[in-house]
Amino acid sequence: MIKHYYALIMAGGGGTRLWPMSRRNRPKQLLPLVDDRTMFRTSVERLSPLFSPEHIYIVTGANYVEALQADVPEIPAENFIVEPYGKNTGPAAGLGVSVIYKRDPEATVAILTADHHIAKERDFRNLLQSAYQLAQDNYIVTLGITPTSPSTGFGYIRQGDQIKKIDYYTGFESLEFTEKPDAATAVEFLASGQYSWNSGMFIWTAKHALAEFERQQGQVHELCQQLIQAVDTSDYDQTLETIWKKMPSISIDFAIMEGAQQMAVIPADIGWSDVGSWEALFDVHQLDESGNYFKGQSARVILDTKNTMVYSNRLVATIGIEDIIVIEADDALLICHKERSQDVKNIVNHLRSTNNEDYL
Repeated sequence: MIKHYYALIMAGGGGTRLWPMSRRNRPKQLLPLVDDRTMFRTSVERLSPLFSPEHIYIVTGANYVEALQADVPEIPAENFIVEPYGKNTGPAAGLGVSVIYKRDPEATVAILTADHHIAKERDFRNLLQSAYQLAQDNYIVTLGITPTSPSTGFGYIRQGDQIKKIDYYTGFESLEFTEKPDAATAVEFLASGQYSWNSGMFIWTAKHALAEFERQQGQVHELCQQLIQAVDTSDYDQTLETIWKKMPSISIDFAIMEGAQQMAVIPADIGWSDVGSWEALFDVHQLDESGNYFKGQSARVILDTKNTMVYSNRLVATIGIEDIIVIEADDALLICHKERSQDVKNIVNHLRSTNNEDYL
């Protein structure tokens, strides 16, 4: 463990592409998608022993905090930082960093995710240790994922000159962020060898973080300063409620990362997946000889079936199908082609527009 190093897990997302299992009151991070643990529980456990429970903080919404606390009771209650309501990742990061900074002005903070899969957990912890060292040189360190395909579903980070080698990893200057590119551009990025996928995870000192908010997002910085004064006082709840009404809704990438100074990227192969769709789970699970994966507590009958995924707790029989996804929740059933799994979010949009709120 490193004395002034903290993990800040962002746990407020919804995961609409994983409907019907992911719902408004039971989002992606609270689902056991990969094994019998929730994604959130897994995200916390893989940080040990680099971070003690006292050095792990959670930013989440008021409607999730009770379930998250029950899932990881070892984390102190005061380490759960609750947003009054969602304002995107920029204010969430500013809120979390402000609380940690008030309690430890020498803090270095790793902004991490609550719902990503990382197969190589020891490598991930080693990567976080290297990122900490680079952050002490006043860099904002992004964790870049070595691309395995010309994906159009991720943002990309272009790397420049080498900064230095740290243990098993090498830090490079981060030259630019590119949001999800078209297919032709993604092919060019992959061929160049100069790009990493943007994992959405980064490491910085709390002082540097607040300085970047001050330089780029003056309003957010001013509101965070008001909050810092109120942390761990009787005025905290009222102050948070007041400033949150004035907070702009902005992503951390747009607010800070795209225009940040002293940016670095450490490319790494850590077996990462954002588990952003049902199709993405094919890359996470061990498939049978026909490319199938079945998860559930009941028997199954599989005849002439290939590249198919089924999540269900009842008997499911499949005959002569290929590239199909079947997901059963208590009150809804999804059946879609594997290549259309990104369109599941459109079902959520349709349910919302037709006032079928009970299914969201």
